[in-house]
Amino acid sequence: MAVSWKYANPVEVTFGASAVSAIRDKVAGRSYCLLTYNDHPYFDEMVAAISSEAGVPAVVVRDVEPNPSFDGLRIACRSYGTAASPPEVIVAFGGGSVIDTAKVLAAAGGDFARVQAFLEGRADAETLSATPIIAVPTTFGTGSEVTSWATVWDTEIKKKYSLNHESLYPQHAIIDPMTSLGVPRALTLATGLDTLSHALESIWNVNANPVSTNHAVFAAREILDALPKLVEQLDDVDLRTRVARASLFAGLAFSNTKTSLAHSLSYYLTLHHGTVHGIACSFTLSAVMRSVIGQNEACDAALARIFGGDLSKGVEQLEAFLTGLGISTRATDYGVTHENWIAAIDDALDGERGRNFISTRAAVLAAVA
Repeated sequence: MAVSWKYANPVEVTFGASAVSAIRDKVAGRSYCLLTYNDHPYFDEMVAAISSEAGVPAVVVRDVEPNPSFDGLRIACRSYGTAASPPEVIVAFGGGSVIDTAKVLAAAGGDFARVQAFLEGRADAETLSATPIIAVPTTFGTGSEVTSWATVWDTEIKKKYSLNHESLYPQHAIIDPMTSLGVPRALTLATGLDTLSHALESIWNVNANPVSTNHAVFAAREILDALPKLVEQLDDVDLRTRVARASLFAGLAFSNTKTSLAHSLSYYLTLHHGTVHGIACSFTLSAVMRSVIGQNEACDAALARIFGGDLSKGVEQLEAFLTGLGISTRATDYGVTHENWIAAIDDALDGERGRNFISTRAAVLAAVA
C-alpha cells in the first residue's frame, strides 16, 4: 500500500542578484515598514538604498535583538506603531532575528500584548493581525523566509515560544547571496551549521515526506562540501551562492517537518549558557545521527544518500566535519554538567520539537549522553 503524504509551501521565492530592485518590485507601491539591524554601517547603506529604490518607508524599525525577547519585541512594536497609518507590508532585511521580529510585528499590528497573550494561551489566533511580509535574508541558516513560525524568548522566566500561524508565511522571499558578503567567519560558520541542522533534523523526523527529504539531502550535501571551503574564502561568491541555496532548500524541508531533537536541546544551551544558536543546534548532530541508525528505513536511505551506505562511518564523517570546523561535540565543553545534560535531554524529548524525533530515549542516552 502506498504511504500517504503531503507537502505545501506558499512563499514565492526569487533567488539571485539585485535584491534591492526585487524589493521594489514586490513592494509595488505599497506603504511599508522597513525592518533591519542597527549595528553596522552596511545596514545604514541598505536603508538608504531600499528607500531610494522602493520609496520612503512609512516607518523604519531597527530595534532587533539577536534572540528576540518579550522586552525587546515590545520596543520594536512601539516603534512600528509610530507610523502615521498601519503599513501595508513589512520588508524584513536581515538574518533570522529580523525575519522572526517581522513576523511578530505582522501579528501584533503595533501591540505586542496580543502576541504575548496568544503565545501564553490566553487568546486565540483570531486576535492576531496579518500584515504581509517580504523577507530578504542576509545570513544563512534561518529558513524563516519560507516558514510560518518565529522563535520568541521570555528571558525573565527562561522559556522559548514558537509563534506559529499560516498567515505568517512571508508573501515573498528574496535570496541574494551578495547580501551576505560582509558576514564574518564566526557568523558564517554558525548560520551554515544551522542550515545543516535544519536539513538533518527534517530527515530524522516523524513528519518527513519525499519532497522535504529531497530538499534536505541536497542541502546537507552542499553544506558538507561548501561550508568548510567558504569559512576559509569568505569573499567567494560562488561558495556563498551554494550555501545560500542550501539554506533555502533546508528551509523548504523543515517548513513542512519542523525541527527535531537537536534543536530542542539547543534551547536549553542558549537560554542557560548563552551558546550561539547555530552551534547549540549542531554540536549534537553526530551523536543524534548515531541514535537514529536502524530506527527508520526511509531515514536510513536518506542519510545514505548523504554519507554513503555505511552509516556508522557516516557518523564518523559528520563528527570529523564538526570538529574540523572547531566545534566540540561534548556538552560539557559548553558549561553543562553531565547531570544537567541528562535532564535537558529528557526535557528536549518531551518538548514539541523532541516529539518530532523518530528515535527512542534509550538510543539517545546511549549516543548523546
